[in-house]
Parts: sequence; structure tokens; C-alpha cells
Amino acid sequence: MNVQKIGEDAGIVWRLLYGDHRKWEYQEVKEKTHLPDRELNAAIGWLAREGKIQFDTAQVGDKQYLYLELNYFIG
Repeated sequence: MNVQKIGEDAGIVWRLLYGDHRKWEYQEVKEKTHLPDRELNAAIGWLAREGKIQFDTAQVGDKQYLYLELNYFIG
């Protein structure tokens, strides 16, 4: 994995999130992008560092869920 690949994977994730304005559960993003955990996590980190996504978590029973959604800037 290199910086070029991480950037490309970040683009895949960003286009997915951009196409449907809602919160996405991590597993949904993984299934839709077909990226392995390591590559998906690197792409999420890239987008987070650029301030393009935000995170939300929820506890349901004994399971912890991570949700992703795009940051929207109006201005």
C-alpha cells in the first residue's frame, strides 16, 4: 500500500458517501467499496485528515457501531 493507492481508495469512499447524503455504517461502506479493512481504514483516515468526513458512534446492546458521513460546508 502506498500514498497513491490510499488516495485512490479515499476517492472511492468519498464518491460513495457523496452519492447518498446519509450516515453510513462502517460495514456498509466496506461491502459497497469491496476494500479490505486495512485499505478502508487508511482511506477513512485520509478523508478525516482532510476534514471531509465526520464520525458518529452508537452502542446497541454489546455492539459498537461507527457511522461515517460527509462534512457539508455552506458558504
